[in-house]
Amino acid sequence: MPRLTRRQVLYSSAAALTGAVLAAPAAFPAGAATRPAGGHGHSAGHGHSAGHQMPEPFDEVYQGRHIEGWPADDDGSPDGGHGGHHTGAAAGPHEGMDFVVRIDNDDLHVMRNADGTWISLVNHYETFTTPHALARAAVRELQGAELVPVVTG
Repeated sequence: MPRLTRRQVLYSSAAALTGAVLAAPAAFPAGAATRPAGGHGHSAGHGHSAGHQMPEPFDEVYQGRHIEGWPADDDGSPDGGHGGHHTGAAAGPHEGMDFVVRIDNDDLHVMRNADGTWISLVNHYETFTTPHALARAAVRELQGAELVPVVTG
């Protein structure tokens, strides 16, 4: 039995992925892409790119860890920017982010995908319908370990 090379595996994987991507639009009904995912919170006045609504803020203790999240356009603080020390001159720690998620007061870098799902640096290959679900999954994945902040500059 001939042994496959890495190149052959990569080429066949790329071909299979391309086929799946091209076949996906035919696999879903016409209205499926416009319906929000289950559990996706909506907030009036928080419309963002690709027609996706901004999820609701959250603040809870989950498995002994304090998790919280809010839209980043609230000036970088859970209280909507009131009482913060944001000067407006320099880029803040949440510059370029749509939503801020914290675990035990440490920022968890989260990103919104084009389809409206969310990923984080802790669960980078798993998508979630809301940042709240993502934060809970990150707590489970960390298994009590500290969240290491991302230093970008």
